[in-house]
Amino acid sequence: MTTHQTGTREQWLAARLDLLEAEKELTRRSDEVARRRQALPCVRVDKPYRFDTDAGGASLADLFRGRSQLLVYHFMFGPDYTAGCPSCSMIADGFNGFTVHLANHDVMLWAVSRAPLAKLQAYRHRMGWTFPWASSAPGDFNADFNVWFTEQQQRTGIDYNYRREPAFVPRSGEAVGHAAMCGTDRATYLRERPGMSAFVREDGVIYHTYSTYARGLDGIWGHYPWLDRAPKGRNEAAGPWWKRHDEYDKG
Repeated sequence: MTTHQTGTREQWLAARLDLLEAEKELTRRSDEVARRRQALPCVRVDKPYRFDTDAGGASLADLFRGRSQLLVYHFMFGPDYTAGCPSCSMIADGFNGFTVHLANHDVMLWAVSRAPLAKLQAYRHRMGWTFPWASSAPGDFNADFNVWFTEQQQRTGIDYNYRREPAFVPRSGEAVGHAAMCGTDRATYLRERPGMSAFVREDGVIYHTYSTYARGLDGIWGHYPWLDRAPKGRNEAAGPWWKRHDEYDKG
């Protein structure tokens, strides 16, 4: 928790103007990072990935729906989950409002998960979402983009977020926190991981342009920019505090 000092309006204004320079520098730095992100080499995608969607079976090209750019949110919802990840759900709560704007600016946004389509559809209905959501259950999409790992991989250590994680050591009967909220144990829960990937289609060829994971997703958590401007900031010393949006009144 941030401890606040008190002062006069004049002292506040002087400190605010000093902070303004830092904010402007951060904005300029963010613009430069975005340019470097967009300048990454493109990697051709030739693998024939298949997905289950509301409209039936689909290829990766089909997900573009006529646009030249595709953004995929790798939503943590494994086949053994009874509900979607609460963190991913908090992120996805913001999708409804801007997917239509992206779609009209040559960008399609999809959520993709390994759970069967029927599970995704039921959960989407529960959450009141309308954005497109595909099941990648038919293929290797999640594994190839480093957001799903086998039990054997987990036991020996996985490569996630561009670094090597140590081997996972399960504790008997462990089902805590968000894992329990998804109706599974922690090991099963953590074999799914969050992330987002970007693709472009040029002359009928699809290229992978960018992926980010873990804290790299902070920028698309709609609540964080607001909390970073609140007096107490993120105030997360006790760990994750959020629930699914229909669970807050349940105690």
